[in-house]
Amino acid sequence: MALVEIDNISKNYQMGEVQVQALRNVTLSIEEAAFVSFVGPSGSGKTTMLNLIGCLDKPTKGKIAVDGKQVNDLDRKQGAIFRGSVFGFIFQAFNLFPVLTVHENVEYPLVMIKNESASDRNEKVLKALEAVGMLDQQNKRPDQLSGGQKQRVAVARALVTRPKLVLADEPTANLDHKTAVNVIRLMRDMRDKFNTTFIFSTHDPGIMEEAEIIHTLEDGQLTHSTPRPLNGKEGKNDSNI
Repeated sequence: MALVEIDNISKNYQMGEVQVQALRNVTLSIEEAAFVSFVGPSGSGKTTMLNLIGCLDKPTKGKIAVDGKQVNDLDRKQGAIFRGSVFGFIFQAFNLFPVLTVHENVEYPLVMIKNESASDRNEKVLKALEAVGMLDQQNKRPDQLSGGQKQRVAVARALVTRPKLVLADEPTANLDHKTAVNVIRLMRDMRDKFNTTFIFSTHDPGIMEEAEIIHTLEDGQLTHSTPRPLNGKEGKNDSNI
């Protein structure tokens, strides 16, 4: 069974007197534990697609099912609850709270959406930080970290709730190429370890090479989908990011 089923969706936005069609008649499915990228130039519909899958917006027409639930039918409160139970999010600007430590930033989703004891939260945070190689940085604040370290913390925060699906919108846009590749490979390693589905967007051809399936969007339409075998790549992370 596919984790994400997208059935003939379109999304229109009204900008003044002009209607902009961000997505047009897109149909596709994404399996569990997939490592998938939406690619295409700016304005092709990548972010809109992730927002629709992540229940942050609704399609103008068509249907989207995630983990067996028709997300079109969810109201605002139901959508927030569903996001908290199914999704993790990684952003290109990291979106870490500057006044919180690394530990506190990763703990934040657990505080917001989980009814757990402090000791249970602490255990989950430490495991997530250890998985991304940031355990020894847990007491630092974001302004004391490199860009690659910040994105590692963002990956840990996205994974701490053990989501079925992580959405990453241009997660490497603010990183140099070497660090960007290592962050994407870290995400792929986390997929292998936790069996989490990762869907990310990019327009960087070098980052596209790290995806296992590429869905290409142009002018809001899905032009083609391409599986990409890893061809024996080990995908090891650089310890200095």
